Amino acid sequence: MQTAKQIIVIAGPTASGKSSLALALAEELNGVVINADSMQVYKDIPILAASPSTEDAARAPHKLYGIYDAAYHGNVVDWLKLCKQEIDAARVQNQTPIVVGGTGMYIESLTKGVTPIPETPAEIRQKVDEMLQTNGLERLYQKLQQTAPETAARLNANDTTRIRRAMEIWLHTGKNLSYWHAVPLKTVFTPEEFILSYIKIEREILDSRARTRFDQMMEQGALEETETLVRRNLPDSLPAMRALGVQELKAYIQGKCPLSEAIENAKLHTRQYAKRQCTWFNNRYKPDICFNVGNDSEKKFVDDIKKEHKKLAK
Repeated sequence: MQTAKQIIVIAGPTASGKSSLALALAEELNGVVINADSMQVYKDIPILAASPSTEDAARAPHKLYGIYDAAYHGNVVDWLKLCKQEIDAARVQNQTPIVVGGTGMYIESLTKGVTPIPETPAEIRQKVDEMLQTNGLERLYQKLQQTAPETAARLNANDTTRIRRAMEIWLHTGKNLSYWHAVPLKTVFTPEEFILSYIKIEREILDSRARTRFDQMMEQGALEETETLVRRNLPDSLPAMRALGVQELKAYIQGKCPLSEAIENAKLHTRQYAKRQCTWFNNRYKPDICFNVGNDSEKKFVDDIKKEHKKLAK
């Protein structure tokens, strides 16, 4: 099954056009589109997570979209297991696996391997959430500085997600992240099995797209989607509750700010997130093929991937 040996990866920042390119490739290469976005795995936020539309999903098989409830605390290890299953299933059917997303940690775990950190029990996560809610982020960071100074020194004092995760790992294993990062990575595929691609996009174009897309999300029902989520009273620490737009619109729903302010904050945070994604990929991701938005055509990208696909299949 030569055509099934290559795993095509399409990475890039939010609002860069990854999904459109993945669909074009899937139609050309009998492909299966496999999600590598940590928010699109949640079924409760299809609008805010920019999950594929019903029309797009009908054009090619889509996997790992909307598979979790918002109450579930998804993680990279669980995703990697599911992703491997979908890749293996595609190969059995002689289909081309096309992994697409902007979550760098997911992409890196697939292409380079994952650090074998033991899964954190729910009670540990709850304990850290209570520490955060009771004492605040500053105190939690100070606690991390006392217990795991090497890890704390590598983290931004305002990075809630990473500080929370580092404290969870410390409480569960008694070891800091530096220890676990020194452990050899556990790989599931070899580097030769991948065709890595990346979407390059100018900052001004990306900013404009991000603003326009959030306006479209509002028209599609993002506020109503958030209202439904807020009524469930889920902890803000859950990944789905940290999706772009959720906390901003929640602030409006709770009467803390006007809707116009909530929308502008969501757009700002989306642009900031996209910038961080670009920085991460520029530093840690080495693509075989790049798609330059505004310069390259979709056809050229598809043709370039097809050429690489045929070359590696020989």
